[in-house]
Amino acid sequence: MSILNTIVERAKATKAKLVFAEGQDPRVIQAAHRIVNDGIAQVTVLGSESEITKACNSADIDALNFNIIDPMLSSLATDFTRIFFEMRKHKGMSMDAATVVMQDRLYFANMMCHQGLVDGLIAGSVASTSDVLRASLQVIGTAPGIKMASSSMLLDLANPSPAGHSSLLFADCAVIPNPDAEQLVDIAIASANNYQTLTGEIPKVAFLSFATNGSAQHESLDKIRRAASLTVLKVAAEGLDIIVDGEIQADAALVPSIAAKKYPDSALKGEANVLIFPDLNSANISYKLVQRLANIPVYGPLLQGLAKPVNDLSRGCSAEDIYGVAAITACQVT
Repeated sequence: MSILNTIVERAKATKAKLVFAEGQDPRVIQAAHRIVNDGIAQVTVLGSESEITKACNSADIDALNFNIIDPMLSSLATDFTRIFFEMRKHKGMSMDAATVVMQDRLYFANMMCHQGLVDGLIAGSVASTSDVLRASLQVIGTAPGIKMASSSMLLDLANPSPAGHSSLLFADCAVIPNPDAEQLVDIAIASANNYQTLTGEIPKVAFLSFATNGSAQHESLDKIRRAASLTVLKVAAEGLDIIVDGEIQADAALVPSIAAKKYPDSALKGEANVLIFPDLNSANISYKLVQRLANIPVYGPLLQGLAKPVNDLSRGCSAEDIYGVAAITACQVT
Protein backbone atom coordinates (compact mmCIF):
# COMPACT_ATOMS: atom_id res chain seq x y z
CA MET A 1 0.00 0.00 0.00
CA SER A 2 1.25 3.49 -0.83
CA ILE A 3 2.64 5.42 2.13
CA LEU A 4 0.52 8.34 0.94
CA ASN A 5 -2.65 6.47 1.95
CA THR A 6 -1.36 6.25 5.53
CA ILE A 7 -0.33 9.91 5.51
CA VAL A 8 -3.72 11.03 4.18
CA GLU A 9 -5.56 9.22 6.96
CA ARG A 10 -3.24 10.72 9.57
CA ALA A 11 -3.71 14.17 8.04
CA LYS A 12 -7.50 14.03 8.24
CA ALA A 13 -7.33 13.64 12.01
CA THR A 14 -5.32 16.86 12.47
CA LYS A 15 -8.03 19.27 11.21
CA ALA A 16 -5.17 21.43 9.95
CA LYS A 17 -5.44 24.83 8.28
CA LEU A 18 -3.04 25.21 5.36
CA VAL A 19 -2.09 28.05 3.04
CA PHE A 20 -0.91 27.62 -0.55
CA ALA A 21 1.19 30.64 -1.50
CA GLU A 22 1.07 30.28 -5.30
CA GLY A 23 -2.55 30.49 -6.41
CA GLN A 24 -1.50 31.57 -9.89
CA ASP A 25 -0.46 27.97 -10.60
CA PRO A 26 -3.23 25.67 -11.94
CA ARG A 27 -1.49 22.69 -10.34
CA VAL A 28 -1.86 24.36 -6.94
CA ILE A 29 -5.54 25.09 -7.56
CA GLN A 30 -6.18 21.49 -8.56
CA ALA A 31 -4.40 20.14 -5.47
CA ALA A 32 -6.04 22.63 -3.10
CA HIS A 33 -9.50 21.73 -4.41
CA ARG A 34 -8.84 18.03 -3.89
CA ILE A 35 -7.36 18.54 -0.40
CA VAL A 36 -10.61 20.20 0.72
CA ASN A 37 -12.82 17.69 -1.11
CA ASP A 38 -11.05 14.80 0.59
CA GLY A 39 -11.39 16.38 4.05
CA ILE A 40 -7.65 16.57 4.63
CA ALA A 41 -7.44 20.25 5.64
CA GLN A 42 -9.01 23.67 5.44
CA VAL A 43 -7.25 25.64 2.73
CA THR A 44 -6.45 29.25 1.91
CA VAL A 45 -4.95 30.10 -1.49
CA LEU A 46 -3.08 33.37 -2.12
CA GLY A 47 -3.59 35.21 -5.37
CA SER A 48 -5.44 38.01 -7.12
CA GLU A 49 -8.95 37.48 -8.42
CA SER A 50 -7.70 37.41 -12.00
CA GLU A 51 -4.91 34.95 -11.16
CA ILE A 52 -7.27 32.58 -9.39
CA THR A 53 -9.86 32.79 -12.16
CA LYS A 54 -7.28 32.04 -14.85
CA ALA A 55 -5.76 29.17 -12.83
CA CYS A 56 -9.19 27.68 -12.10
CA ASN A 57 -10.06 27.76 -15.79
CA SER A 58 -6.81 25.99 -16.64
CA ALA A 59 -7.43 23.40 -13.91
CA ASP A 60 -11.09 22.87 -14.93
CA ILE A 61 -12.27 23.93 -11.48
CA ASP A 62 -15.59 25.77 -11.68
CA ALA A 63 -16.65 25.89 -8.00
CA LEU A 64 -14.24 27.06 -5.32
CA ASN A 65 -14.21 25.17 -2.03
CA PHE A 66 -11.27 27.05 -0.44
CA ASN A 67 -10.62 30.57 0.85
CA ILE A 68 -8.84 33.16 -1.28
CA ILE A 69 -6.72 36.07 -0.08
CA ASP A 70 -5.06 38.67 -2.27
CA PRO A 71 -1.94 39.84 -0.36
CA MET A 72 -2.00 43.13 -2.28
CA LEU A 73 -5.53 43.97 -1.09
CA SER A 74 -5.90 42.16 2.22
CA SER A 75 -6.67 44.08 5.41
CA LEU A 76 -4.14 41.80 7.12
CA ALA A 77 -1.27 43.52 5.31
CA THR A 78 -1.12 46.51 7.69
CA ASP A 79 -0.66 44.40 10.81
CA PHE A 80 1.71 42.01 9.01
CA THR A 81 3.85 44.93 7.88
CA ARG A 82 4.07 46.35 11.39
CA ILE A 83 4.96 42.98 12.90
CA PHE A 84 7.59 42.28 10.26
CA PHE A 85 9.11 45.73 10.74
CA GLU A 86 9.46 45.09 14.49
CA MET A 87 11.02 41.69 13.81
CA ARG A 88 13.57 43.02 11.33
CA LYS A 89 14.31 46.63 12.34
CA HIS A 90 17.49 45.52 14.13
CA LYS A 91 18.65 44.41 10.68
CA GLY A 92 18.02 47.88 9.26
CA MET A 93 14.53 47.20 7.94
CA SER A 94 12.47 50.35 7.34
CA MET A 95 8.67 50.52 7.43
CA ASP A 96 8.59 51.29 3.71
CA ALA A 97 10.73 48.25 2.97
CA ALA A 98 8.56 46.08 5.21
CA THR A 99 5.49 47.26 3.29
CA VAL A 100 7.04 46.12 0.01
CA VAL A 101 8.13 42.78 1.46
CA MET A 102 4.64 41.98 2.74
CA GLN A 103 3.30 42.27 -0.79
CA ASP A 104 5.34 39.16 -1.57
CA ARG A 105 3.04 36.15 -1.29
CA LEU A 106 5.78 33.98 0.27
CA TYR A 107 6.28 36.43 3.13
CA PHE A 108 2.53 36.97 3.51
CA ALA A 109 1.94 33.20 3.76
CA ASN A 110 4.70 32.83 6.35
CA MET A 111 3.22 35.65 8.39
CA MET A 112 -0.14 33.87 8.35
CA CYS A 113 1.68 30.90 9.89
CA HIS A 114 3.58 33.05 12.38
CA GLN A 115 0.33 34.66 13.57
CA GLY A 116 -1.49 31.34 13.89
CA LEU A 117 -4.04 32.03 11.16
CA VAL A 118 -2.94 28.79 9.50
CA ASP A 119 -0.98 25.79 10.77
CA GLY A 120 1.33 25.23 7.81
CA LEU A 121 2.19 26.38 4.31
CA ILE A 122 3.15 24.94 0.95
CA ALA A 123 5.05 26.82 -1.78
CA GLY A 124 7.70 26.28 -4.43
CA SER A 125 5.87 25.20 -7.56
CA VAL A 126 6.81 28.63 -8.93
CA ALA A 127 9.35 30.05 -6.45
CA SER A 128 12.82 28.59 -5.93
CA THR A 129 13.75 26.64 -2.80
CA SER A 130 16.08 29.45 -1.74
CA ASP A 131 13.26 32.00 -1.96
CA VAL A 132 10.85 29.78 -0.02
CA LEU A 133 13.41 29.08 2.70
CA ARG A 134 14.57 32.70 2.98
CA ALA A 135 11.03 33.93 3.64
CA SER A 136 10.42 31.21 6.22
CA LEU A 137 13.68 31.84 8.08
CA GLN A 138 13.04 35.59 8.24
CA VAL A 139 9.44 35.30 9.42
CA ILE A 140 9.06 31.95 11.21
CA GLY A 141 12.64 31.11 12.12
CA THR A 142 14.04 27.82 13.34
CA ALA A 143 12.55 25.67 16.07
CA PRO A 144 13.95 25.95 19.63
CA GLY A 145 17.32 24.21 19.91
CA ILE A 146 17.74 23.93 16.14
CA LYS A 147 20.63 25.82 14.56
CA MET A 148 19.69 25.43 10.91
CA ALA A 149 17.04 24.32 8.47
CA SER A 150 17.52 21.36 6.16
CA SER A 151 15.37 19.26 3.85
CA SER A 152 14.40 15.72 2.97
CA MET A 153 12.57 13.88 0.21
CA LEU A 154 10.02 11.14 0.92
CA LEU A 155 10.13 8.36 -1.68
CA ASP A 156 6.91 6.37 -2.02
CA LEU A 157 8.20 3.02 -3.28
CA ALA A 158 6.22 1.09 -5.89
CA ASN A 159 7.69 -2.13 -4.46
CA PRO A 160 8.97 -2.60 -0.90
CA SER A 161 12.67 -2.23 -0.24
CA PRO A 162 14.63 -5.48 0.35
CA ALA A 163 13.99 -4.96 4.07
CA GLY A 164 10.24 -4.46 3.49
CA HIS A 165 9.91 -0.67 3.82
CA SER A 166 7.25 0.99 1.66
CA SER A 167 9.00 4.36 1.82
CA LEU A 168 12.45 5.87 2.25
CA LEU A 169 13.58 9.33 3.33
CA PHE A 170 16.62 10.96 1.64
CA ALA A 171 18.42 14.00 3.13
CA ASP A 172 19.61 16.69 2.61
CA CYS A 173 18.41 17.06 -0.97
CA ALA A 174 17.83 20.80 -1.37
CA VAL A 175 19.31 23.14 1.26
CA ILE A 176 22.89 22.65 2.53
CA PRO A 177 25.44 22.09 -0.26
CA ASN A 178 28.32 20.68 1.78
CA PRO A 179 27.33 20.03 5.41
CA ASP A 180 30.02 19.48 8.01
CA ALA A 181 29.83 16.67 10.56
CA GLU A 182 27.85 18.69 13.10
CA GLN A 183 25.37 19.79 10.45
CA LEU A 184 24.96 16.19 9.31
CA VAL A 185 24.00 15.30 12.88
CA ASP A 186 21.20 17.91 12.84
CA ILE A 187 20.08 16.71 9.41
CA ALA A 188 19.98 13.10 10.62
CA ILE A 189 17.99 13.84 13.77
CA ALA A 190 15.51 16.10 11.95
CA SER A 191 15.10 13.50 9.19
CA ALA A 192 14.56 10.70 11.69
CA ASN A 193 11.89 12.71 13.51
CA ASN A 194 10.21 13.56 10.21
CA TYR A 195 10.15 9.92 9.11
CA GLN A 196 8.69 8.77 12.42
CA THR A 197 6.00 11.47 12.31
CA LEU A 198 4.94 10.52 8.80
CA THR A 199 5.16 6.73 8.94
CA GLY A 200 4.95 5.76 12.61
CA GLU A 201 7.98 3.50 12.10
CA ILE A 202 11.24 3.46 14.05
CA PRO A 203 13.80 5.49 12.04
CA LYS A 204 16.83 3.47 10.95
CA VAL A 205 19.40 6.02 9.85
CA ALA A 206 22.31 5.22 7.52
CA PHE A 207 25.17 7.66 6.90
CA LEU A 208 26.03 6.74 3.33
CA SER A 209 29.47 6.73 1.74
CA PHE A 210 31.58 4.82 -0.80
CA ALA A 211 33.04 2.69 2.01
CA THR A 212 31.63 0.45 4.72
CA ASN A 213 32.93 0.35 8.28
CA GLY A 214 36.53 1.29 7.51
CA SER A 215 36.87 -0.66 4.25
CA ALA A 216 38.59 2.38 2.70
CA GLN A 217 40.55 5.37 3.94
CA HIS A 218 40.07 8.84 2.49
CA GLU A 219 39.74 12.33 3.92
CA SER A 220 36.21 12.65 2.49
CA LEU A 221 35.12 9.82 4.79
CA ASP A 222 36.24 11.55 7.97
CA LYS A 223 33.22 13.83 8.34
CA ILE A 224 30.82 10.94 7.65
CA ARG A 225 32.39 8.79 10.35
CA ARG A 226 32.42 11.69 12.78
CA ALA A 227 28.80 12.57 12.01
CA ALA A 228 27.68 8.97 12.55
CA SER A 229 29.59 8.74 15.84
CA LEU A 230 28.20 12.06 17.11
CA THR A 231 24.68 11.04 16.15
CA VAL A 232 24.97 7.72 18.01
CA LEU A 233 26.09 9.64 21.10
CA LYS A 234 23.25 12.17 20.78
CA VAL A 235 20.65 9.44 20.34
CA ALA A 236 21.94 7.64 23.44
CA ALA A 237 22.20 10.82 25.54
CA GLU A 238 18.65 11.93 24.70
CA GLY A 239 17.09 8.47 24.79
CA LEU A 240 15.78 8.72 21.25
CA ASP A 241 14.16 5.71 19.59
CA ILE A 242 16.44 5.85 16.55
CA ILE A 243 18.88 3.30 15.13
CA VAL A 244 22.03 4.79 13.55
CA ASP A 245 25.07 3.45 11.72
CA GLY A 246 27.75 4.57 9.26
CA GLU A 247 29.85 5.01 7.31
CA ILE A 248 28.09 2.47 5.13
CA GLN A 249 27.53 1.80 1.44
CA ALA A 250 23.99 1.99 0.11
CA ASP A 251 23.70 -1.73 -0.66
CA ALA A 252 24.83 -2.71 2.85
CA ALA A 253 22.40 -0.17 4.30
CA LEU A 254 19.38 -1.37 2.33
CA VAL A 255 19.83 -5.10 1.62
CA PRO A 256 19.93 -7.49 4.62
CA SER A 257 21.76 -10.25 2.73
CA ILE A 258 24.53 -7.86 1.64
CA ALA A 259 24.76 -6.35 5.12
CA ALA A 260 25.29 -9.85 6.51
CA LYS A 261 28.34 -10.22 4.26
CA LYS A 262 29.82 -6.73 4.32
CA TYR A 263 28.93 -5.55 7.82
CA PRO A 264 27.40 -8.30 9.97
CA ASP A 265 27.80 -6.24 13.15
CA SER A 266 25.90 -3.24 11.77
CA ALA A 267 23.11 -1.93 13.97
CA LEU A 268 21.03 -1.47 10.83
CA LYS A 269 21.20 -5.09 9.59
CA GLY A 270 20.47 -3.82 6.08
CA GLU A 271 17.13 -2.31 7.15
CA ALA A 272 17.76 1.44 6.76
CA ASN A 273 14.78 3.66 5.97
CA VAL A 274 16.44 7.10 6.39
CA LEU A 275 19.45 7.76 4.15
CA ILE A 276 21.80 10.63 5.00
CA PHE A 277 24.01 11.69 2.10
CA PRO A 278 27.42 13.35 2.47
CA ASP A 279 26.46 16.39 0.40
CA LEU A 280 23.75 18.02 -1.68
CA ASN A 281 25.17 16.81 -4.99
CA SER A 282 24.92 13.14 -4.09
CA ALA A 283 21.53 13.46 -2.40
CA ASN A 284 19.84 15.45 -5.16
CA ILE A 285 21.25 13.28 -7.94
CA SER A 286 20.24 10.10 -6.12
CA TYR A 287 16.62 10.97 -5.42
CA LYS A 288 16.04 12.18 -8.99
CA LEU A 289 17.59 9.02 -10.42
CA VAL A 290 15.42 6.79 -8.25
CA GLN A 291 12.31 8.88 -8.93
CA ARG A 292 12.67 8.88 -12.71
CA LEU A 293 14.04 5.38 -13.27
CA ALA A 294 11.65 3.67 -10.86
CA ASN A 295 8.78 6.00 -11.84
CA ILE A 296 7.66 6.57 -8.26
CA PRO A 297 6.09 9.51 -6.41
CA VAL A 298 8.57 11.63 -4.45
CA TYR A 299 7.37 14.31 -2.04
CA GLY A 300 9.35 17.39 -1.07
CA PRO A 301 11.67 19.06 -0.47
CA LEU A 302 10.22 18.73 3.04
CA LEU A 303 11.78 21.54 5.05
CA GLN A 304 13.03 20.55 8.49
CA GLY A 305 14.03 22.49 11.59
CA LEU A 306 11.59 25.41 11.19
CA ALA A 307 9.31 26.58 13.98
CA LYS A 308 6.19 25.84 11.89
CA PRO A 309 5.43 23.25 9.20
CA VAL A 310 6.62 24.67 5.87
CA ASN A 311 7.21 22.52 2.84
CA ASP A 312 8.75 23.24 -0.53
CA LEU A 313 7.85 21.85 -3.93
CA SER A 314 9.91 20.94 -6.94
CA ARG A 315 9.12 23.32 -9.78
CA GLY A 316 8.58 20.23 -11.92
CA CYS A 317 5.92 18.89 -9.56
CA SER A 318 2.49 17.62 -10.55
CA ALA A 319 -0.82 18.38 -8.86
CA GLU A 320 -0.57 14.89 -7.33
CA ASP A 321 2.83 15.79 -5.85
CA ILE A 322 1.39 18.98 -4.35
CA TYR A 323 -1.52 17.01 -2.89
CA GLY A 324 0.94 14.63 -1.21
CA VAL A 325 3.10 17.42 0.20
CA ALA A 326 0.00 19.15 1.58
CA ALA A 327 -1.09 15.95 3.34
CA ILE A 328 2.42 15.61 4.76
CA THR A 329 2.30 19.21 5.99
CA ALA A 330 -0.98 18.52 7.77
CA CYS A 331 0.59 15.50 9.49
CA GLN A 332 3.41 17.72 10.80
CA VAL A 333 0.97 20.02 12.61
CA THR A 334 1.10 19.54 16.38
